[in-house]
Amino acid sequence: MRNIQVSELDRKAVEDQAVEIVERKGIGHPDTICDGIAEAVSRGLSQLYLDRVGKVLHYNTDETQLVAGTAAPAYGGGEVVDPIYVLIVGRATKQYETEDGRELTLPVGRVALESAREYLRETIPELAVGTDIIVDVKLGEGSGDLQDVFGEDGAQVPMANDTSFGVGHAPLTETERIVREAERALNGPYHDDHPELGPDVKIMGKREGDQIDITVAAAMVDAYVDDIDEYREATKRVEAYVADLAEGYTDREVNVAVNTADDLEAGSIYLTTTGTSAEQGDDGSVGRGNRANGLITPNRPMSMEATSGKNPVNHIGKIYNLLSTDIAEAVVTEMDGIRDLQVRLLSQIGRPIDEPHVADAQVITEDGVAVADIEEEATAIIDERLANVTDVTRRVIEGELSTF
Repeated sequence: MRNIQVSELDRKAVEDQAVEIVERKGIGHPDTICDGIAEAVSRGLSQLYLDRVGKVLHYNTDETQLVAGTAAPAYGGGEVVDPIYVLIVGRATKQYETEDGRELTLPVGRVALESAREYLRETIPELAVGTDIIVDVKLGEGSGDLQDVFGEDGAQVPMANDTSFGVGHAPLTETERIVREAERALNGPYHDDHPELGPDVKIMGKREGDQIDITVAAAMVDAYVDDIDEYREATKRVEAYVADLAEGYTDREVNVAVNTADDLEAGSIYLTTTGTSAEQGDDGSVGRGNRANGLITPNRPMSMEATSGKNPVNHIGKIYNLLSTDIAEAVVTEMDGIRDLQVRLLSQIGRPIDEPHVADAQVITEDGVAVADIEEEATAIIDERLANVTDVTRRVIEGELSTF
């Protein structure tokens, strides 16, 4: 029997708390760039191992760092002066002995570089890879004891690589949904029609009582902005778009402000050449931004683990953060009567990952619903998700699950 606990959550539902704060760093933010590169490299290495060996070998690329460059933006198009520098840091299995005694040398460095460069070209098209941004890779070998725990002996359920935990919650509050979906929309359909908006879009949401304030930091691309009037109109379009989007998620009063640090009279505005603040002295690191559900939520418990770049086979910092979120979403989707649910999964190193040290679900139910009324069904859903934990590995490698 798995150690699954279901109990009452001893606090107000986040939706009922007096103040709520939510943040999302968009795909062009320096921290999120690092998350994206680390995860792209992770998927690339996983696919390399599957293609060459038939299984994923030990690796981690979750220490990727970005050193900011400098640029000289100008209306109609400026230039990068000093390139951005990215260093992919981690561990990877480079040699593998096959069952028939052959020694394979695996091109992990080349695959890492190819994966990172492809991700950058797709995500930040204004950033010329090789000139505006330089990507380097330093992957050492993993430690022998962790490779043993990794499960290269072919065990069906891998052993946890660490004693660590993951945290997830559901359902999202109105503020959380607005913040997450606004960034995704701005960097999706909105950007398709408005190329002046760069991918570095950071959104901060604050709900105080029934008033929601959304602050948007939106990097504008100078090649598509001819003067200060066009810049002003561009920010107004973003403001109106986010305000309209928010109406689809809440009946509360919503106020939207864009690029509040601008001084239009002085000409001090958020204008960039590449669409990211990484060109203007803003460094980045994996794990300093969005959690596994795509948000930063100080009203909720969060894990400090970086999800992106970790191997998807047995690294708890990745698997349990994704799985806890998946479990929370499954429970609130399949069951009625739950207002707020948080799930915490704790591993123990060397223990099968489908048998956590504890799976702790804490709930706030709707009026008239007791925890005892939902405990059995919730436990069954959690147990089923844990029994199929290895499906997380497949979904991550195939790109079905986002880590940021």
